[in-house]
Amino acid sequence: VQLQASGGGLVEAGGSLRLSCTASGRSYFSSYVMGWFRQAPGKEREFVAAITFSGGSTYYADSVKGRFTISRDNAKNTVYLQMNSLKPEDTAVYYCAASRSWPAQRSKSYDYWGQGTQVTVSS
Repeated sequence: VQLQASGGGLVEAGGSLRLSCTASGRSYFSSYVMGWFRQAPGKEREFVAAITFSGGSTYYADSVKGRFTISRDNAKNTVYLQMNSLKPEDTAVYYCAASRSWPAQRSKSYDYWGQGTQVTVSS
């Protein structure tokens, strides 16, 4: 499974961005839990959000709950992260990842990772 993340950029505080992550290869995309993680400079990678195989359940880190929304379109092999009310502390490289298990809040639960997309929020 190859994952390609996109949609990052520079945005002012309070603004919005939508990240996308598309899977290719022998993906059987709907058989994977999909998650988003982020890593800020000098910090460890942290969990952001995850969504189950069919999209029926989602889980969020407390720091983004109510502001971010994860969704997926299995017909397009794509998972999204809609980010609203962005804050400077959301600045990080965002990674999408695929897991065969649920729950999946730990990075070690994920088998495949995308290359990351930079999100920068200015104050």
